[in-house]
Amino acid sequence: MTNISATIVLNKGKEQSLKRFHPWVFSGAIKKISDEVKEGDLVRVVSNNNEFLGIGHFQIGSIAVRILSFTDQLIDRNFWLGRLQEALNLRSSLGLLNNEHTNVFRLVHGEGDGLPGLIVDFYNGTAVYQAHTVGMYLIRHELSVLLKELMGEQLVAVYDKSEKTLPFKADIEPVNGYLLGESAPTIVAEYGNRFQVDWVDGQKTGFFVDQRENRHLVKEYSKGRDVLNMFCYSGGFSFCALQGGAQTVHSVDASAKAIELTRTNVELNYPNDARHEAFVADAFDFMRDIKDKYDLIILDPPAFAKHRNALHQALQAYKRLNARAFEQVRSGGIVFTFSCSQVVSKDKFREAVFSGAAISGRKVRILHQLTQPADHPVNIYHPEGEYLKGLVLYVD
Repeated sequence: MTNISATIVLNKGKEQSLKRFHPWVFSGAIKKISDEVKEGDLVRVVSNNNEFLGIGHFQIGSIAVRILSFTDQLIDRNFWLGRLQEALNLRSSLGLLNNEHTNVFRLVHGEGDGLPGLIVDFYNGTAVYQAHTVGMYLIRHELSVLLKELMGEQLVAVYDKSEKTLPFKADIEPVNGYLLGESAPTIVAEYGNRFQVDWVDGQKTGFFVDQRENRHLVKEYSKGRDVLNMFCYSGGFSFCALQGGAQTVHSVDASAKAIELTRTNVELNYPNDARHEAFVADAFDFMRDIKDKYDLIILDPPAFAKHRNALHQALQAYKRLNARAFEQVRSGGIVFTFSCSQVVSKDKFREAVFSGAAISGRKVRILHQLTQPADHPVNIYHPEGEYLKGLVLYVD
């Protein structure tokens, strides 16, 4: 965990972003590498004039180094322990540790916690570890032990779910599994609502933790409304709408497995509640002819663009999707619309939604601008970390 494998020298003038504490070194900025280096190795980064800039994990690809420290220090057990403790301290200050009403939250959020390439979500005693770099994958056992040391009995197990998140060029064959302890997929709580989480077979780490506060806001807008939850996955927005007093709630997803999970979660909270129905259907097909049927529509699609070369196509999809919702929602209705694509900026997303509104010809006003919750902090020097964008819109 401590050895520096090589020194990376940058081209002249390419040190400025690191001097502004941006934690990424792009491959095009590199002049030379002093020694043979493998993906996941720790490397020192220096300027063309041999000025120290940072220490980070090397990886193959456009982002060649993710900086762990801008100080020339030993990256050892104490370093990792300190970073994890800082992450825990933040969650404690947010009231998320030992919270009887909410026991699911993000424990580590990559660059936002000074641990680029690492995501850890906490589910009522189980931490789900997800490495997005080989460097973080190689030290998964050591970091799991440190998490247990810091959290004690509060942490029962650590499950590694890095199989599909590591770079495709990485020369390793990861297999998901427990790093520490063992636990069964379980029922967790969010603002008092219960839901079933399956970190083994579910999407992401098992649940979309980042929509917690936005689900809570949906509850506040739902009283007496007819609600449509598109791309419902596990039904989080649906049971929050029911909690808020919605008249009817319809959940839609193209995945039969997602609809099954939604029905399970709604039944956990509101058994035999006739207000809820769930449908397996394509979003655009379902929304083709629902004129005036709903006065609250939630659009939370999966990432339409995971890479920059898909950006234009993604923006067109956001435009068409939002236009369809604006055309169909009742007068005086509310639309919650989101993008979780990191490559789609806030401005680009808003432009797509604006274009959708213009196509619909409706009068549309912004009530809220939404983002990820505080347990998904954004490093101020790394604006790319603000990946979740959302708008709450009033449609006359």
